[in-house]
Order: sequence, then C-alpha cells, then structure tokens
Amino acid sequence: MADELVLYTNPMSRGRIARWMMEEIGQPYRAEIVGFGDPMKSADYKALNPMGKVPTLVHGDTVVTECAAICAYMADAFPQAGLAPAPDSRLRGPYYRWMFFAAGPVEAAVSNKAFGLDVPPDRARSIGYGTYADAMDTLEYALTRSEYVAGDRFSAADVYVGSQVLWGLQFGTIEKRPAFEAYGARLTARPAARRANQIDDALMAEMQKPA
Repeated sequence: MADELVLYTNPMSRGRIARWMMEEIGQPYRAEIVGFGDPMKSADYKALNPMGKVPTLVHGDTVVTECAAICAYMADAFPQAGLAPAPDSRLRGPYYRWMFFAAGPVEAAVSNKAFGLDVPPDRARSIGYGTYADAMDTLEYALTRSEYVAGDRFSAADVYVGSQVLWGLQFGTIEKRPAFEAYGARLTARPAARRANQIDDALMAEMQKPA
C-alpha cells in the first residue's frame, strides 16, 4: 500500500500553496484543518511542526514543512506528474533558483513592505534582498525570460513563485507590472489552481459562519 499523504493546513494561510501543489500532483490525499491558536500550538501538532504553523505535509514516515520545500518534495516524490525538470536537465538550475529566490528575497521584501519596514539605504547590502526595488526588478527579469520560471513548461516552482505573485498583487505588496499580471493570469487559469481555490474558499466560508 502506498504511503498516505496528509496535509495539515488552514484555508486562511500559506497552506493554500500546498493545497494547490497537491491538486497539481493529482494523488489522493487527506487534508486536516488545523485551527489557529491553541490547536496549532498544541503539543500533538508541534510534534509534527515545532513552529506551530501550517502547512505540514506527512507522507508515510516523512514530515515536510515550509511551502517551497513541500512543493519541491512533492514534485520529486511523484515524478510522473512532470512538475520538475529532470536532475540532469539544464532547467533544473533555474527551477531551484527562482523557487528559492521567491522563498527568500521576495518573501522577505514583501513582508517588510506589508509591515512598513524600510531598510536604510546605507544598510541595503547587509540584507538578503537588497532593496524592495531590487527584488521586484529581479522577479520581473525571471518572469520575462520565458512563459514559466523554468522555461516554457509549468513546474512546481511556478506553484510557489506564482502564489507569491498572486498574493502580492491581491494585497498590494507586489506592485502591478504587466509581466506579473500576465504570469498570474496564466496560473489562475490552471484547472488545479481553480480546484484548490474552490476547496479552500468553501472551507473558509464555512469557518467564518457565525457559531
């Protein structure tokens, strides 16, 4: 029997990224919804994820946290889905490069922007993303070289990078540029992205109903 896939998530969290990845993979999985507050900080849950946050993926005896890691792991665990370039492909480098650029510099830059935290110009070289403008210009560079971040074929890197772009555009932490909007439109048209959003939107609506 194949190892069970269990996704611990919450529809009002970055767990939506992992949900999208699960839908792209197309394998059966079980979703466990973890509430914020006490449920997410419980001893049982923190035994899986010591940070007390979602998402967490359990695949048999393997536990994976962090959205970019979940995307990369699932693409390799289920190669039949075709969501990662082969290890010997020249596209493997860009695949890793841009996925982890989004997980590092982009995530930090947009988070600081969301909280109104500005890096003093004379300290920009001391922080991983340099400046917000540097991060945005580099992201635009990545998204104008080809249709997807690792060439002309959609990959797990697009799930992660695309989620950052789509959320940033929605909440104003990523400025609207034609390259970002065109990329986002390509991704939201994907059937798996639509399924994932429908599932999480329905769960969120149910959770927000008055008790």
